[in-house]
Amino acid sequence: MNLSIIYQDNDIVVVNKPAGISVHKGIAEKGETLADWLAEKFPEIKKVGDEPELRPGIVHRLDKDTSGVLVAARNQKSFEFLKNQFQKREVVKKYLALVEGELKNDNGTIDLPIGRSASDFRKKLASDNAKGELREAVTEYKVLEKFPNYTLVEAYPKTGRTHQIRVHFKAIGHPIVCDSLYGGKRMTCPFGLARHFLHANFLEFVSLSGVKLKLEADLPEDLEKVLAGLRKK
Repeated sequence: MNLSIIYQDNDIVVVNKPAGISVHKGIAEKGETLADWLAEKFPEIKKVGDEPELRPGIVHRLDKDTSGVLVAARNQKSFEFLKNQFQKREVVKKYLALVEGELKNDNGTIDLPIGRSASDFRKKLASDNAKGELREAVTEYKVLEKFPNYTLVEAYPKTGRTHQIRVHFKAIGHPIVCDSLYGGKRMTCPFGLARHFLHANFLEFVSLSGVKLKLEADLPEDLEKVLAGLRKK
């Protein structure tokens, strides 16, 4: 595994996570993970975190097929400092997503609590049919470009629920393109796309040394190919 490092100092390392790689080990994940790579590249990370044996240095996560900016802590002090910013919702997160259909409004806020799906343990749900505790979830978005049958948006999750952006756009009738979990029977995967069109393109936070960092990850080739194809139509 060869990952692109966007930024690093003595306290953190920020990588551009490719799609298809899990952040850390799970029940169904047997392959090499981002956490494995970090522990090998930065051995001090092996002792960092709430569960270092499972998630060394990992402060936040991205879904396996979501690409983009991810920060990990290289020491416990930095881990606690970053974790506090995420918990207080002080971290600015931006994602690029291509959704099914044409959104009516050029910007908006999806304020729908999220719970577990009663029919599929893998899924989350933003409706009254959700199982267990419903947790507050808010996603703001802005339309960047419109195509026939598709809309490119920049999404700003204000909370950090599992699958939040995917669940929220599904809930308003515009699931993310090629999302095998939430796309439903009418899911489309234009121009040979092999995963959902969701990319964490921007992260802003303060480092342990007090520096405000604004870090970006360019759109990967597979997603650029889809946009190029749509623009030619």
